[in-house]
Amino acid sequence: MNTTPSSPPQRLATGEPATAAIAAPGEVTFILEAGRADRNYWADLWRFRELFAILAWRDVAVQYKQTVIGIAWALVRPLLTTLIFTGLFSRIARLPSEGDTPYPLMVMAGMLPWFLFSTILTSASGSLTSNSNLISKVYFPRLIVPAASAAVAMVDFMITLVILFALMATYSFAPSWHLIALPLFIVFVILAALGPAFMMAALSVSYRDFRFIVPFFVQFGLYVSPVGFSSKVVPESWRTIYALNPMVGIIDGFRWCLLGGNAQLDFVNLAIGLAVTLAFLWLGIRTFRATEKTFADLV
Repeated sequence: MNTTPSSPPQRLATGEPATAAIAAPGEVTFILEAGRADRNYWADLWRFRELFAILAWRDVAVQYKQTVIGIAWALVRPLLTTLIFTGLFSRIARLPSEGDTPYPLMVMAGMLPWFLFSTILTSASGSLTSNSNLISKVYFPRLIVPAASAAVAMVDFMITLVILFALMATYSFAPSWHLIALPLFIVFVILAALGPAFMMAALSVSYRDFRFIVPFFVQFGLYVSPVGFSSKVVPESWRTIYALNPMVGIIDGFRWCLLGGNAQLDFVNLAIGLAVTLAFLWLGIRTFRATEKTFADLV
């Protein structure tokens, strides 16, 4: 007996999946079912996990393939920034370090999460417009695109972490058992970056000048966050307000993990930063999902 195989469900660029129905032998029609994409969106994120891996690998390959500096840039940037901040805040401003920690180690420990945050935010904010050909032709959860751009940031992060451990060995400085909590703070900084990144990525599709705002935001944040100095220099009466910047708790957490007892961790300020992070993550996802159906027409 002859049977006609049915075609698998197809997805449209507009975001609505098409469900297949066999009208007659050898003929297949596709029926659009309103709301199906919304109902299956989070399940689709898991089903398209291979696309996430492909996009992440492609971004890493593009970042380091056929470049003059290549991986050397991931080495030069943190070392040069640490040198400048050490001279500016330690030698000129005479700001204290964390306990008896050498000042370059304190700066590098703060630089580590900041570079991860800023790289994710910068890469993700322009990821939709740079993948316009893919977005305008096929359906998949668009949230995958800015999320995959975090892969490049993680590669740079691991290189900087190796540099930090080498610098610690140079100073004969050993981390304590606090180091086991470091993965939690890595997740913390990724979540802190993804919230604003989703929002900026969505807004950059409609308003292309947002790509000029992100570098300014990153540059401004570098100096208002305790990257080159200890958060202890902030007056105690202002520290709760200062903790509304999630990077304050994250940087203090990284230093607590890497520098051991030399760095103190305020768990109240850490909780404030976590609450702000989750609020921005919710707002970023909400903004992204509210504008996602227009991406195919605007990119």
